[in-house]
Amino acid sequence: MNEDTPDATVHDVVIVGSGVAGLSAAVYAARADLEPVVLEGPEPGGQLTLTTDVENFLGFPEGIGGMELIQNGKAQAQRFGAEFVHGTVEDAALEERPFALELSNGETLRTQALIVATGASARWVGAENEDELMGYGLSTCATCDGAFHRGDDVLVIGGGDSAMEEALFLAKFADSVTIVHRRDELRASDIMARRAREHDQIEFRWNTELLEIHGSQEEGVTGATLVSHPDGLPKDRLADGEDVEYEDVDVGGIFYGVGHVPNTAFLEDTAVDLDDEGHLLTLEGMTTETAAEGVFGAGDVMDPDYRQAITAAGTGSMAALDAESWLEEQALESNAEAAVVAEADD
Repeated sequence: MNEDTPDATVHDVVIVGSGVAGLSAAVYAARADLEPVVLEGPEPGGQLTLTTDVENFLGFPEGIGGMELIQNGKAQAQRFGAEFVHGTVEDAALEERPFALELSNGETLRTQALIVATGASARWVGAENEDELMGYGLSTCATCDGAFHRGDDVLVIGGGDSAMEEALFLAKFADSVTIVHRRDELRASDIMARRAREHDQIEFRWNTELLEIHGSQEEGVTGATLVSHPDGLPKDRLADGEDVEYEDVDVGGIFYGVGHVPNTAFLEDTAVDLDDEGHLLTLEGMTTETAAEGVFGAGDVMDPDYRQAITAAGTGSMAALDAESWLEEQALESNAEAAVVAEADD
């Protein structure tokens, strides 16, 4: 850790992450006069900034753009006194308080309480034009964007439980759903695979991968180029110079269902417990507390199941409230100890 930092301030609470969970935590912590510092991370605003329209967030009957929702949340937090800092946590010393967070710019932040709201990054597949079309017909969340594809033919990329869940949800809206998998057998659990296989609107393209996405931000996704090989892994074979089959298909939407990676690398050697996939584990019961006293989790970083903006906002507020209560308890204990010492000195 870099001990020679020009800022020796010890903050009440630092919030790592500026998506909807971090912003919700910032609003609540700031209104409690905790003067939170929010580390925005490498992708300020998180995954919601990739969503063009959010129609299922309470209070916006006409919907709201993902970026607008994030900008509004940031302005709301700043109004109550939250401070936003550009930076990424490279290392965290949580053995004693105040905690020390080493940032990518070499500076160190110190804090009594820490709220981790770093989210989870969706895996992409490296198809041509995915950067341009993410949020414009290309999505990593069927629950978020499936309703925009009523009557469309859509593709789901992947072969695990995530892909099966995406496909089953999309089948409620789309005319047809085709699961594109690079091998000839699924990684999904038996029950999820069976549900997808038995669904009338879901088809499978085996030993096939997505090579290119067609469309524009004005038109949205209009189609895709697929490559296939009878022995699977066609993109690897293409890279090795082998012959593969190409096919252009017309589709109105593409969904990546290849999983998410929780952004918890900086917690791996700390007292915070993580599951096998890297999600932050909270204590039993309705709490955001973790095994490391004074550390709280919020949003997708601790939620592998729901991954919705509204649930992330809820856990963000819970984390701030839990942190506020914990800080109050620490202050009471400190005052009680000081009183005992003063009495002994008398």
